[in-house]
Amino acid sequence: MTTLTGIGVSPGVVLGEVFTISHQVIDHEVPATPREVIAALTAVATDLERRAQAADLDVAKDVLQAQSMIAQDPALEEALASRLPDDIKYPDVRAAIHDAFSGFRNALESLGGYFAERVHDLDEIANRTIAVLSGEVAEAIVLDRPSIIVAEDLTPADTAALDLRYAMALVVTKGGPTSHTAIVARGLGIPAVVGCTAADSLNDGDKVMVDGRMGIVEINPSEADYLHHKTREDALRARAAAVTGPGRLSDSTPINLLANAGSVADSVTAANAGAEGIGLFRTELLFLSRETEPTVEEQVALYSDVFTAQAGNKVVVRTLDAGSDKPVPFLNTVVEENPALGVRGWRLTRNGTGVMKRQLEALAIAAQKTNTDLWVMAPMIDTVAEAADFAAQAREVGIRHVGVMIETPAAAILADKVLAEVDFGSLGTNDLTQYVMAADRLDARLSDLTDSWHPAVLRAISFAANSATALARPLGVCGEAAADPYLAAVLVGLGVTSLSMAPVALSEVRGFLASVDRATCIEVSQLAIGASSAEEAKAIVRARLDELTK
Repeated sequence: MTTLTGIGVSPGVVLGEVFTISHQVIDHEVPATPREVIAALTAVATDLERRAQAADLDVAKDVLQAQSMIAQDPALEEALASRLPDDIKYPDVRAAIHDAFSGFRNALESLGGYFAERVHDLDEIANRTIAVLSGEVAEAIVLDRPSIIVAEDLTPADTAALDLRYAMALVVTKGGPTSHTAIVARGLGIPAVVGCTAADSLNDGDKVMVDGRMGIVEINPSEADYLHHKTREDALRARAAAVTGPGRLSDSTPINLLANAGSVADSVTAANAGAEGIGLFRTELLFLSRETEPTVEEQVALYSDVFTAQAGNKVVVRTLDAGSDKPVPFLNTVVEENPALGVRGWRLTRNGTGVMKRQLEALAIAAQKTNTDLWVMAPMIDTVAEAADFAAQAREVGIRHVGVMIETPAAAILADKVLAEVDFGSLGTNDLTQYVMAADRLDARLSDLTDSWHPAVLRAISFAANSATALARPLGVCGEAAADPYLAAVLVGLGVTSLSMAPVALSEVRGFLASVDRATCIEVSQLAIGASSAEEAKAIVRARLDELTK
């Protein structure tokens, strides 16, 4: 038996045969005129819309329609025209096409998380345009029996083309927790493992077991091993389904379970999933897609719709987190060498343009209109003076609950001073991890360093949490770490009071936390921060919690 490892993104355990999917690669020159390139892009847009209309799975339909809209974006046509300015037949247009998408890519990558995973959608549009120009049409993929799908990545077009009634599980060598593959798998309710680099060694017909919770793929497993994984998974699912209502530990300690959102639709989904509110509403999308700043009225309309979907619930909004390589022309056009350490978040909006003031006014108006329990926080706060400045601006427009993101080592170390200036804090574990570890979270080569389980990251969280406890300030987590039930227990043990995650993870985390008490959470948190590596912390905590929650 051989075990392959990756990132488990959709729980479940299945045993079946492999069905591999390989994608077409155009590795030769593709000559074309600018007009032919635009015609090919138009053809791709039309085909994507056709596929969207025919798609059975809603998530595939939505992504395909979004891709079609991107392919029809006049800004993309302008980008192509600037790279292919002459009315001639260029000997090879592949680089120009990919380069035209670079601005879109940078914007999404810089947002991280869900948005960063969308760059693969852009790559697919570019590749499909090149394929149309080359005259090479890929053969249709036919899935006609229950199988475990293995690929480099699963594109939206793959999703639309496959008969997913036969998909037992998804395993891909690339991707992350918010990739299209992960979203599709969770939508279908089937196991999925992403970032499983060794999966490219699998062949059609290989017998494998996929454990989408543990992130493992076992080749030719024994029946006993399969039953062990399956029995454990069934017990965890039963526990999650048995717990409803507000988040709490087994000793009745309350833990606020919230959802992350970036749109009105996300807010509705969160409400339907039983979230106790929104723990992170990202406001970037309203700004990043525009050449001019959205008006106060436009912002009020969007925020009001989001708040209405959360009637009676707490809503935590993050002010504009943009800048540097995020295209916000009306704020900043300076190209920076190291954008992750540049003018972003609060640093961008403190420039006296009034953008922050108008956003805060819009949030206050929307909250008053909808009678919403609004909490507002600023991203990329480093110093006490910054926290005080933001708090003064927010309170001036009538916002009652003012907070800051703790996502830099400086903010974590100074948390006793920073949190004293505001009403609450929220740990952005995605950015905090990359800054503590000095490792770009979007660089797959550094994935071993960008794990929030790392004791260095957990110690930074512990430092901030101790300060929050001493000040009686609520401290939440709104990064990907909150969606891991085991890590959620560790975070609670460190002193975190609320957890915000993708709506799909809420049931799992709620059920798991209901099986442990505060003393247990504290115990495993100390085991984690005493470990030497992320792997060791994860293994020790999982073993101990599995022992205690049998």
